[in-house]
Amino acid sequence: MNKRVKSISSILSSVLLTLFGLMIITFMIGRVMPVDPVIAAVGDNAPEDVIVRVRAEMGLDQPLVVQFFHYVSQVLHGDFGNSILTRNPVWIDIKRVFPATFELATAALILAALIGIPLGVWAAVKQGKITDQVIRVVCLAGHSVPVFMLALISLLVFYATLGVAPGPGRQDIIYDGMITQVTGLMTVDTLLAGDWDAFYDAIAHMVQPVCILAYFSMAYITRMTRAFMIDALKGEYVITARAKGLSAMTVIWGHAFPTVAVQLVTVLALTYAGLLEGAVVTETVFSWPGLGQYLTVSLMNADMNPVVGATLLIGFIYVALNLLADVLYRVMDPRVR
Repeated sequence: MNKRVKSISSILSSVLLTLFGLMIITFMIGRVMPVDPVIAAVGDNAPEDVIVRVRAEMGLDQPLVVQFFHYVSQVLHGDFGNSILTRNPVWIDIKRVFPATFELATAALILAALIGIPLGVWAAVKQGKITDQVIRVVCLAGHSVPVFMLALISLLVFYATLGVAPGPGRQDIIYDGMITQVTGLMTVDTLLAGDWDAFYDAIAHMVQPVCILAYFSMAYITRMTRAFMIDALKGEYVITARAKGLSAMTVIWGHAFPTVAVQLVTVLALTYAGLLEGAVVTETVFSWPGLGQYLTVSLMNADMNPVVGATLLIGFIYVALNLLADVLYRVMDPRVR
């Protein structure tokens, strides 16, 4: 019991320290940027008295320590300030754009896992053979080719040249404003509205960005699954199962893979966090109105409150998913209980 309490205390301490460090980093991002947030808010030609007044209103005339504690207090209350571009509170903007990123990342993770895990198992079973070599080359390409290049090639081939895929964006313009936003997830909202044409159009627009993100993630999942399975197939329990005359499928999926599944929990959790954060380039290329595009546009316009707010949210997601993976690992693997 004491051991479990110490373990939980250690995890919570680590999470709190990580979150505190994240707050420090995001706070410094807003202070060390070469663009003055006051000038960005009032404009280059604003009178000096206006600049002084706005600086005082934003609390930037206070000592750095005072600013930091004020910033922590705002974050703990869910206040990230207002966006200069939209004039809305940042949390409202994030609430509006995050579902698009969530929908994209979730679909990409499901596709990547469904393809990457079987490929990794297959590569491990065929270790050293031509099948293994082909899978490794495919995975290497997935890690080597920049995501933005794959996205641009996809648009050029399937949209501009062949015309078999829709253009950038989340839906065709004819559906703009026609679907009531309930969950913010376009596929779900179109189903709730009973508009099948809009649903198929939403799916069609998701195909290219989802496949690009899934390919990048699949490469990592496949490599990790292959490495885990190679070790698992060398285990004594696998050798014993083979000696008993069990079928190859039973040995692979019934004896070796369950031990690998425990390790894959962490891999999938961190991959998911990476998708939620790493969709910035993909969303920009495909004009996908998600968190990544919101972050990019804000950064290009020196709108620092959204940049800090989005960065902090991504950091929270990383910490939360990492914590979830650690908890699931402890629950699923009796050796660490």
